[in-house]
Amino acid sequence: MSVSVIEQAKIQAQVLVPLVKALQAELGEARANALVRKALGDLYRGFGEEFWKAKNSANNEADLGKAVASAFKTYARDDALAYDIIEQTQDVFAFDVTRCAYAEFYKALGAPELGFLLVCTADFATADGFGADVRLTRTQTIMQGASQCDFRYRRDERGSK
Repeated sequence: MSVSVIEQAKIQAQVLVPLVKALQAELGEARANALVRKALGDLYRGFGEEFWKAKNSANNEADLGKAVASAFKTYARDDALAYDIIEQTQDVFAFDVTRCAYAEFYKALGAPELGFLLVCTADFATADGFGADVRLTRTQTIMQGASQCDFRYRRDERGSK
């Protein structure tokens, strides 16, 4: 059986949290965080591209709702996320995360700001990998103290973000 994403995040945190803290101490928080965002952003964008190609290779017209719903089931595995679907169509997948084990884990570590940097910012980079016509908006996260995360994936007819 494969390791769930939440377990992967916990394992990675053992290395990434001290590494990011050391980078912040050496380079300053803003510069270190920008470096981490860029490095991880490139990685997650590539993951998004691979996922999108795999999900849509048989379809001429990609179904955004089905594809993103499938991806989120992977992130929610092992009771990592509780979420309510607001809207799911071929061009939209909108949902609210109401409980987040990733946030609970980073809060218990005393590093929710690093949880946001290492986990939450990956969402936008991954969505970028889905193509120029897919846009993600999110105005709040549990990791930053909100009661829920509001994810809104939409296909942009103009093909730009």
